[in-house]
Amino acid sequence: MRTFIFSMMLLLTTTLSFATENKMSDTPSKVKLTTSMGEIIIQLNPEKAPISSANFLTYVNEGFYSNTIFHRIIPGFMAQGGGFDTDFNQKAVHDPIKNEADNGLPNKRGTLAMARTNVPDSATAQFFINYKDNSFLNHTSPTPSGWGYAVFGEVIEGMDVVDEMAKQPTGNRGGHQDVPKTDIIVEKAEVIK
Repeated sequence: MRTFIFSMMLLLTTTLSFATENKMSDTPSKVKLTTSMGEIIIQLNPEKAPISSANFLTYVNEGFYSNTIFHRIIPGFMAQGGGFDTDFNQKAVHDPIKNEADNGLPNKRGTLAMARTNVPDSATAQFFINYKDNSFLNHTSPTPSGWGYAVFGEVIEGMDVVDEMAKQPTGNRGGHQDVPKTDIIVEKAEVIK
C-alpha cells in the first residue's frame, strides 16, 4: 500500500512538473527590436519579472515601439528608449506598473530595466539597456531612494549593435540631454520564438 501511495505521489508530482514546464514554454519571452542600426534580441524573464515582462509585451504586441527612438544614450551607462516617436513627441502610455526591482535581478551589462520617474511605481513604456554593471540602480530597500530599477530582460543577441549606438554623437533636443544627433529608430518590435 505504501509503495502504491508513493508511486501515485511521484506520478502526480511528475505530471505537475511537466504541466508547469509546458506552461512556461508557451509564454512568449523573446522580442526582436529591428533598429536603424541592426537587430537586438531580448530574452524576457517573466518568472522573476512577470509584471514588467507582461507590460513590455503589451506595448510590443500593440506596435507601440515601432518608429520610436532611443532618445537618451550615455556611453558607459545606458541607452534609453520607448517613449518618443521620430518627431520627438512623447507617446501616450498605459497606467504605470508596480516596481519589481526587488526581484533579485541585478542591473548588469546587457540587461533591460524599466525607466521611471522618482516615484518607484511610475514605469510605463520606457526602458533602458545597461552598458555596464550599474549596481547603484539595484533594489536595496522599499524606500523611495532604495527601490531601484526593475530588470526584466537581457540582450542575448545584438549587444554589438547596442555598443555601436554608444559611439553616436549626442546633444540637446527638446529640453533633453544626451539625445543622439542622428535618430536611432526602433523600426519594429516583435515577439519571436
